Amino acid sequence: MQASADTTEFRGFFEEAFAHYDPSRRLPPISVRFYPYVGINHTIRVRDGMIYVRIAEICHDMPPQVQRSLAYILVSKLYRRRVPKRAREVYGEYIKAETIRERSTASKRDRGRKVVTGSSGEIYDLNEIFDDLNTKYFGGSLAKPTLTWSARKTFRILGHHDATHETIVISRSLDSAETPRYVIEYVLYHEMLHIHHPTVHHNGRRYNHTAEFRRDEERYRYFREAERWIEQNVRRLKRNARRG
Repeated sequence: MQASADTTEFRGFFEEAFAHYDPSRRLPPISVRFYPYVGINHTIRVRDGMIYVRIAEICHDMPPQVQRSLAYILVSKLYRRRVPKRAREVYGEYIKAETIRERSTASKRDRGRKVVTGSSGEIYDLNEIFDDLNTKYFGGSLAKPTLTWSARKTFRILGHHDATHETIVISRSLDSAETPRYVIEYVLYHEMLHIHHPTVHHNGRRYNHTAEFRRDEERYRYFREAERWIEQNVRRLKRNARRG
């Protein structure tokens, strides 16, 4: 945890925001600190007669107008009030900046933790399937990320691509003789498309599944069969996941 001289001004903005939303309240002491969160994360809590504010360390040089906007955003959420439009716009522009996005990615890479159990499962080998799909659908052009089965069986999320750690995780629930190979291929192919079609940022929003992504997804030979199998086996996957 890190204190900084500029938290004095930051604290003043929180005092202003509290006075705006609750002018009759006697304001308790406010503690503002920068904290080494993973990515862009900020918290505000009231505990033991004090207000504790923790700001992501990567935002240590946040300009005053953005500090003020963030103060209003956090306090409005504490009171469950609507976030002021101008505050939302100013803060939104700040976190969209390339510098902040790069810091966030570096923070996730350096401080985040990715559990890797290996690509070779009891039934299926993700490395072998990746190589086959890469040749058939991408002309061998995709750089191979770390491939791993999930540490636990899951049913809500069958696959995940983590761009920060350059890792694709496939649910261990699918590593079964009861799962057709084309289902494993389809889930892995979907995550490979996230490498081929990176996330698009536009007007402060993230778009992971663009029209081009969906178009290429349907190129998979057994697209409809795999979708149908997953839909018909959700309950079984759920039972197996709960059994561990």
